[in-house]
Amino acid sequence: MTTTHVIRVDSPVGRIEVVANDTAITALAIECDGALPHDGLPESEVPVLAEARRQLDEYFSGARIAFDLPLELRGTPFQRDVWRELRRLDWGEAISYGALATAVGRPGSARAIGGAVGANPVPIIIGCHRVLASDGRITGYSGGQGVPTKMWLLGHERIGFAA
Repeated sequence: MTTTHVIRVDSPVGRIEVVANDTAITALAIECDGALPHDGLPESEVPVLAEARRQLDEYFSGARIAFDLPLELRGTPFQRDVWRELRRLDWGEAISYGALATAVGRPGSARAIGGAVGANPVPIIIGCHRVLASDGRITGYSGGQGVPTKMWLLGHERIGFAA
């Protein structure tokens, strides 16, 4: 049986909860309406979570542009392909749903791509906020307070978007 470890980090987009097993990050949630999924669990300091805290603090301070954390993500093969492609995006770089669909070998499947992007278990670490509509518009965001959270993250990385 795997032990679940949790830490919480204060950030400009609200509290962030990072979940890990003994060796890898398994989930990240951004506070929504004052709540996090595991608010009832006590925090535990394991090395992988201490490193996640450090890297998140650096990201929000502007000192880090890429995350280097062990991840253990559960999803369908299609979702994992999408998340792997998202990891290739650099800080400050955006992609459209259509271009992402083409990159994973599924041209014309932008709607399915949207579902996989929205199911990303580790937003921010895997920059799903970097996905925009083909005309540069923000079409939604499942983390934190939704679109305002995505707008903040895009602004932090100096990624332009259409209103």
